[in-house]
Amino acid sequence: MGIARLLAKGWIVFCLYAGAQAVNLAFLKGTPPQEAVLPIAICVLLFGAMGLLFATGFGASAGGSIGQVMRRMKPSHFLPSFDAVVFILFVIASFAAQAVLVSAIGNSPAAIALQKAIFFVVPGEPALNARLYACRYPQPLIYSVSIVSSFTWLLAIVYVGSAVSRIALTAGLLRLERALRPSSFGPTVLAALYFVVAIVVFQLLYMGSAYAFLPCRALGDVTGSLLIGLAPLMLAYLIVAAAATLKASAPEAE
Repeated sequence: MGIARLLAKGWIVFCLYAGAQAVNLAFLKGTPPQEAVLPIAICVLLFGAMGLLFATGFGASAGGSIGQVMRRMKPSHFLPSFDAVVFILFVIASFAAQAVLVSAIGNSPAAIALQKAIFFVVPGEPALNARLYACRYPQPLIYSVSIVSSFTWLLAIVYVGSAVSRIALTAGLLRLERALRPSSFGPTVLAALYFVVAIVVFQLLYMGSAYAFLPCRALGDVTGSLLIGLAPLMLAYLIVAAAATLKASAPEAE
């Protein structure tokens, strides 16, 4: 997967998720829908257009002018792959857990078991809880955030396991795409870039290094919602993209 396409997909998901969380938080504060939806929708459109313009320009730099890039586009290019569909469904499930489901499942035995399991598997979970306690958040809110974060990490782990089982097919599609549209980066260099970014994000999120530097107010607004509900899934997507790109660059796969 090329950098331009990865940036475009990631930016679209980021903007839509941030906008949905902003609307949800506005509703929780009692803001009327007509006062909340329109300003947030305008911000999402503007930021989304800005990011897509950057990604399109970056993609055009490797394959001619923007006009040439637009002429090469086909309707099939906009159809998501199976892994992309699973990723989108998991993002929706994570948002639903934050917005609706946590109040219904928060005290269930399954939720408590999930929280304990993720605490054992993901070192960042105890770090997140410690930061929430240090910021003196209410106990019910800390527990709700912990459940949502545990659920999102579970989705991320399941996504990586599911996508890795089809990594050979994904790598084959990447090799065909690279033969038709050469990238400005070689496949090995591209895989290395993905892995470097993935390792940094892995340290910040999975190991929990980022939480100690977050302002307390950030954990209670859209920033916290993105870190808890979206960032683990974005990390999982990046890891899969790096693994597929690396496999596609292997000599025996040529």
